[in-house]
Amino acid sequence: MAALAALPLPRGHRIERVAVVMPAHNEEEHLGPALQALQQSADALRRVRPDVVVRATVVLDSCTDGSAAIAAGYAAADPRISVLAVGYRSAGASRAAGVRAAGIGITRRPGQRWSPSPWAGRTWLANTDADSRVPENWLVRQLEFAEAGADAVLGSVEPDPAGMDPELLRRWREHHPFHEDHPHIYGANFGVRASAYLAAGGFARITSEEDRALVHGLRSRAFTVTATDSTRVMTSGRTLARAPHGFGAYLRALGRALPPPSAG
Repeated sequence: MAALAALPLPRGHRIERVAVVMPAHNEEEHLGPALQALQQSADALRRVRPDVVVRATVVLDSCTDGSAAIAAGYAAADPRISVLAVGYRSAGASRAAGVRAAGIGITRRPGQRWSPSPWAGRTWLANTDADSRVPENWLVRQLEFAEAGADAVLGSVEPDPAGMDPELLRRWREHHPFHEDHPHIYGANFGVRASAYLAAGGFARITSEEDRALVHGLRSRAFTVTATDSTRVMTSGRTLARAPHGFGAYLRALGRALPPPSAG
């Protein structure tokens, strides 16, 4: 794993602050492992870049299970983690609320138009999900790309094979080969410079595909968007979807295309 200090840092690209946003809706089964993996990634970044401040916000959206207690336990033990409870029932609105809670928004200077905070270009927003486990190098690699000039980084995901139909997993891998410069967009593995996020309008308050809408806005404004498989996230392979058009719904639709099992 390359040390970040060895990278060339073009003017204006150096990151000083990372804000991680993790929305959750009834994720008591996955939230603990997701936060533990995030802590390990933050620790890895601290070892190579102790100057970078990392803060994470768990956005509990309309949770009725034990997610709140799990998140509170991690927040009590780790000052880098905070918890925000909302009632949107919307992935987009939850992500946007997490960004705002991190202090990232628009400020107005006297006599001037609305403009991003002056430090927004030095802040990186790292987004994942509460049913996903990021790799240890997740934040390190995102900052490597950011400080080399990327305004956004689209990472890859892999469904957790545990409890997943092997044929469905095979079909998914067939449609999503792992390679650099892939065409996919996953909210569970997405990073963006705060200034670019604000310029593109942020996450839309929609129930799903808020990540795609934001990336479309970034590309339409000629921001540099990089896709990589070097930060692959393990995400839930469930087909019981939390969002109507989210990852679980996609897996369910893919499963319907499978041939019926043989009678044997």
